Amino acid sequence: MAIGSGIRERVRFREDLGRAARNGLAEISLRRWRILQVALSAGVAWLVATEVFGHDQAFFAPISAVIVLGLTVRQRGRRAFELALGVAIGIGIADLIVLGTGTGPWQVALVVGLAVTVALFLGGGRILVNQAAVSAVLVAALPVPDLAESLNRFLDAAIGGGIALAANALFPADPVLIGRKRIGPLLSDLAGILDRVAASLASSSEAEAEEVLEEARALDPAVREMKLAVEAGRETVRMAPTRRSASGTVGRFETASEPIDLIVRDTRVLARGAVRANSLGEHVPDSVVESIRLLAESVRQLDLYLAGREGRRGSRDTAIEAAALATASLEETSNLAASAIVAQVRASALDILTGLGIDHDEARRRLRAARGEPAD
Repeated sequence: MAIGSGIRERVRFREDLGRAARNGLAEISLRRWRILQVALSAGVAWLVATEVFGHDQAFFAPISAVIVLGLTVRQRGRRAFELALGVAIGIGIADLIVLGTGTGPWQVALVVGLAVTVALFLGGGRILVNQAAVSAVLVAALPVPDLAESLNRFLDAAIGGGIALAANALFPADPVLIGRKRIGPLLSDLAGILDRVAASLASSSEAEAEEVLEEARALDPAVREMKLAVEAGRETVRMAPTRRSASGTVGRFETASEPIDLIVRDTRVLARGAVRANSLGEHVPDSVVESIRLLAESVRQLDLYLAGREGRRGSRDTAIEAAALATASLEETSNLAASAIVAQVRASALDILTGLGIDHDEARRRLRAARGEPAD
């Protein structure tokens, strides 16, 4: 028994290691343009500071470029400017203090306090304040510079930050690619979970339903990543002239992002409903199970639509069919567990329609018409 357990542990370890490696490679693939952008911007910042301005030790130029670009994949516009300004403020204040007092613990405390104070006085947000403090600590821990070197450090930070912001605006990452890398896998996982919710109801397996519920809960980080990617795409389109052509696709992402979040929440509720129904042994009609499978198919069609392929009509019609089928099932049963699941299928269908860009009131009207209910 112990030998068998050890073998299973080794197999799981290898599987986990392989999964981590695949995830790492996927992350590198997603960010390959950003990696190249950061590397080239750091090199250009060093070149400009040393060759154009003649600074011998211009390490703050590439440092500033890396800080600004490295933290602005999802933090563009004003926040990227705050990063660059924070670096320059921290370096400038720290150099002025250490020129007159040297370095030491109380100097570190003083430069951090002053840097934070100035950043707040300038109306900076959390990013500017934190970056000013960090940059001040970095300078205060270095050997005391002369006045010329101090001015050079401040200028180097400004050079690096300026080059980073220019690179961000002129050579931005592809907002469509960033969005699709987050939306596609999320919707694929979501559709799979809906299928498994239906399967757990069909088999009346409480254990299977509980497992699916845990999978649904695990989608939250992917939802946050999707929203951040959509936000970055919107700001990239707004700020970078070279990406304006992507505005239509990014607009679809933006329209769909909040409804997708709601669909994920709906799916968690459906999974909890499956756990409850199976644990109580309450009968859930086959038509309700089929309606959940239709929701899964509608989510897959939504993904096709957001990928720029045909799918909008298929997603819309399938979502409406799912809601109508679930409602009709209430003629077969009136138990509370099944009724709660039906209500959630309706909510999911409504959220899918709004994710397709259909006005909320129009979506409700279409669902009522499909169920044979009178319109308002």
